[in-house]
Amino acid sequence: MSSNMFVLLQLLYLILSLPAFAASDDDQFVYSGFSGANLTMDGATTVTSSGGLLELTNGTVQLKGHAFYPVPLRFVRSPNGSVLSFSTSFVFAILSVYTDLSAHGMAFVVASSMNFSAALPGQFLGLTNIQSNGNGSNHFFAVELDTIQNKEFGDINANHAGVNMNGLRSEQSYYAGYYDDNDGKFHNLSLISREAMQVWVDYNSNDALITVAMAPLKVARPVKPLFTARYNLTSVIADVAYVGFSSATGTIDVRHCVLGWSFAMNRPAPAINLSKLPKLPRMGPKPRSKVLEIVLPVATAGFALTVGIIGLVLIRRHMRYAELHEDWEVEFGPHRFSYKDLYHATEGFKNENLLGVGGFGRVYKGTLPVSKLEIAVKRVSHESRQGIKEFVAEIVSIGRLQHHNLVQLLGYCRRRGFDEYIMTSSSMASIGITSAISDGR
Repeated sequence: MSSNMFVLLQLLYLILSLPAFAASDDDQFVYSGFSGANLTMDGATTVTSSGGLLELTNGTVQLKGHAFYPVPLRFVRSPNGSVLSFSTSFVFAILSVYTDLSAHGMAFVVASSMNFSAALPGQFLGLTNIQSNGNGSNHFFAVELDTIQNKEFGDINANHAGVNMNGLRSEQSYYAGYYDDNDGKFHNLSLISREAMQVWVDYNSNDALITVAMAPLKVARPVKPLFTARYNLTSVIADVAYVGFSSATGTIDVRHCVLGWSFAMNRPAPAINLSKLPKLPRMGPKPRSKVLEIVLPVATAGFALTVGIIGLVLIRRHMRYAELHEDWEVEFGPHRFSYKDLYHATEGFKNENLLGVGGFGRVYKGTLPVSKLEIAVKRVSHESRQGIKEFVAEIVSIGRLQHHNLVQLLGYCRRRGFDEYIMTSSSMASIGITSAISDGR
């Protein structure tokens, strides 16, 4: 074998032995959903089979989870060189069982290793632990989206974004939100709103400038960033590093989700296709339909009105046939007839059924609805005091008068709440009923 051929084989062997770094100036990728994505995951992290949602945590308390692009990227291209510029964008959502309380957040991370087995969940976000927090040997850069205010790390509040170097104390942070391009005003965003949001992170190696921006989904990247931080990442990021996400839960059921992600070296990150992003799972009670919100009150009001009308009709109907009972009637109880029966028997005391008019009232013919017995009913006028005396006298005489020339009195009736007295007596086929109706006076 010639010496030239031997040298070529040696070079080929060395090339094949090198790690599988991504191509130099074209290091970029984009995920609009993660179905079939080749990611390195650990802990609680999974990709849902339906939709391709990257869930860093699954709601289980006190767990951590990581997801990394599996290929290491070369951030320094020459000996003693500086970390290259890079850009990333991702769409995330934090789903808590509560709308006003969460348990720790998540972070985009650039790290020299994907091994975070010694890291703790909770406030350490699966990135470090008590002993190693802040150590320069950690070699990681992170952009945290934090939902708990930890005094030990100097957090500004329980809803902020920050840039961190080798630990959980932010070099720079700001309240979660964005500046509107139209009016320039700052709008707060709740990280635990269960709504998807987009984050943009850029590092400019020439100025050692880190830029962080965020906005609601489908709102264009704001011209004014959320905040900037000047920090040379050459002392933090190793020559070869991995990019990905880290998250952890505490004592509350929370899911940290990534819907889409893009990254590029030395250029802006590719645009994420928002129309292809997976759907978020529903948390909390099912939202009520707008139609139901309108129909339900109307239906309830209609039902209440209907019940009221029916109740009023029943009350009026009851009052229509209401009767008055007094203690002295105990002796004559068996001879009492209901006003309702007498009313229907005379067809409501129709003029066509009028038999005659006397000094004490009017007499109507009628037929009892059940027995079909023909009767005469005398309706006593309340203006006639003599008629009332006659009414009482006739009640007392029920069952005592037996004569072929006298009408037999079968019973009576008294009615409550009306300004007239009604007394009935028989005049048909020698059969009769005596009935009186009064308002109790």
